[in-house]
Amino acid sequence: MMRRGLWIAVAVVAVIVLAGLLVFGSFVSAQKQMVAKQEAVRAQWSNVQAVLQRRADLIPNLVATVKGYATHEETVFADVDKARESLLAAHDPQSQIRANGQLDGALGRLLAIAENYPNLKANENFLQLQDSLEGTENRIAVERRRYNETLQDYNTFIGQIPNNVWAHFAGFKPNTAYFEASPASQAAPQVHF
Repeated sequence: MMRRGLWIAVAVVAVIVLAGLLVFGSFVSAQKQMVAKQEAVRAQWSNVQAVLQRRADLIPNLVATVKGYATHEETVFADVDKARESLLAAHDPQSQIRANGQLDGALGRLLAIAENYPNLKANENFLQLQDSLEGTENRIAVERRRYNETLQDYNTFIGQIPNNVWAHFAGFKPNTAYFEASPASQAAPQVHF
């Protein structure tokens, strides 16, 4: 009788240990995946920053070229410079996304001005800058989309059961720094002379 009780106790302990190992293994596996996904979000954000920096570097040349033709558009030039400075000064995804939206609107107004100057539109330097900026804008759109997809993957993973429990214990939190269309992008820029 004593032997039977001992075997039952050993079996219960073995089941508890095995269950504990399975739970621990699940936690370790989920934690590794959360770290990998969080790093993927950071890496993708770095890609976004690189193309935003490329655009910020192109803007002074574009502004200088347009200024030569449209000297009375100082407010638009000031808006572009201010938005560019805000983007370069922003240090976290939320503030960079916000500053990027301001820059989108200011660049739209700048390019609308260019439409009103036929000589400017024919200027080879302006055309090269505009092509570079358009290519950069396309890169930005691609990187934004990839960043949002990577962020969605991370948020989905840490929100699913049992990952949400492990995420809570390991300190992983949802990241809501998605790129969204700015309100300024909904309306076409208007230029008044």
